[in-house]
Amino acid sequence: MHGWIILDKPHGLGSTQAVSAVKRALRTQREVLGGTEKWKVGHGGTLDPLATGVLPIAIGEATKLAGRMLDSDKIYDFTIAFGAQTDTLDLEGKVIAESDVRPTLAELEAILPRFTGPIEQAPPAYSAILIDGQRAYDLARKGEQVEMKTRSVTIHALAIAGQEQEEGALASVTLTAHVSKGTYIRSLARDIALALGTVGHVTMLRRIKAGPFTLETAISLDKLDEAARGGDIGELMLPLTAGLDDIPALAVSPDEALALRQGKMLMGKPHTGLLLAMLGDTPVALVESSGPEIRVVRGFNL
Repeated sequence: MHGWIILDKPHGLGSTQAVSAVKRALRTQREVLGGTEKWKVGHGGTLDPLATGVLPIAIGEATKLAGRMLDSDKIYDFTIAFGAQTDTLDLEGKVIAESDVRPTLAELEAILPRFTGPIEQAPPAYSAILIDGQRAYDLARKGEQVEMKTRSVTIHALAIAGQEQEEGALASVTLTAHVSKGTYIRSLARDIALALGTVGHVTMLRRIKAGPFTLETAISLDKLDEAARGGDIGELMLPLTAGLDDIPALAVSPDEALALRQGKMLMGKPHTGLLLAMLGDTPVALVESSGPEIRVVRGFNL
């Protein structure tokens, strides 16, 4: 029970609630099987309640890798409805600005390159960013003026996936965005609309990839609950190493594995960067090599 459950998170459920649902499923399985062991559970990247799609849930020793998931690239499908901007920049907020301007497809195609590559964006006021020790969304809900500082993010790719037209202009457009960590899709939608001389907000947001995880391996909460009642959650899990597909493996001997588990440094062949130390098929540690020195970044108790 050390690995990943990839949820296809439903609309209306927050990431913390999703983690709680997985914990409940694990409790159910424990009761079915008569076990006593409890497992750490954490998520690898927040999804707004409005959003659906890929939410990696780390279990057991995989929770030590949840931070790497937060830093990974993501791919989203999202729909921008033109003509109204809300305070939350999505369907759940109140309208704060309106415009009769509707862009054409050609105008949209012309401005998309401006939003590809490194860009600066201001996060939404309704976000979990801390401002003087308080969440931005808490301040916004109190009606306080929230000034969000711009941040640098990277949009690796941005493509049109669908559109809805009215009288030759766009009523809405669906885009697919491959983005770096820290990118706010709601802010991206807001800024695209403004660049087109109008306003807009997100009406659909679906994450189709997070790090190495895709919708192909994602399961519903109903399927998870069914597996829990049958004691079969393990059959739905991906191994701990699935979150490290991009990390080269480093075979180690039993003596070297013991040294790494004790936090000791190894001397080996010159490498550079992160490696996954493996004793046969068992992950021992995520290590970083600089020249011949190999140091432990994250050790696994497996």
